[in-house]
Amino acid sequence: EALGDVVYCSLPEIGTKLNKLDEFGTLESVKAASELFSPLTGEVTDTNGALADNPGLVNKSCYDEGWLIKMTVDVPSELDDLMSEDAYEKYVKSIEEH
Repeated sequence: EALGDVVYCSLPEIGTKLNKLDEFGTLESVKAASELFSPLTGEVTDTNGALADNPGLVNKSCYDEGWLIKMTVDVPSELDDLMSEDAYEKYVKSIEEH
């Protein structure tokens, strides 16, 4: 939501190896651009080709049609560092209040 309507999305090629927190792409809106960072170490196994023609799917359907990449998990213990959906919602609300 902070970016506004996404008008461009760049994603890595399938087979790209990523370390946790590596930059792997960019989302651009009319307001700003934001880099995308990998939450895990692994290899990109799929990218959402639909975003090339319709990057606004990131805004409209981020959990379904607007997904970005699929990847392997090379370091399973990194999963423990991820937030649950509830924890993320609380985090977002806390930063919106400041």
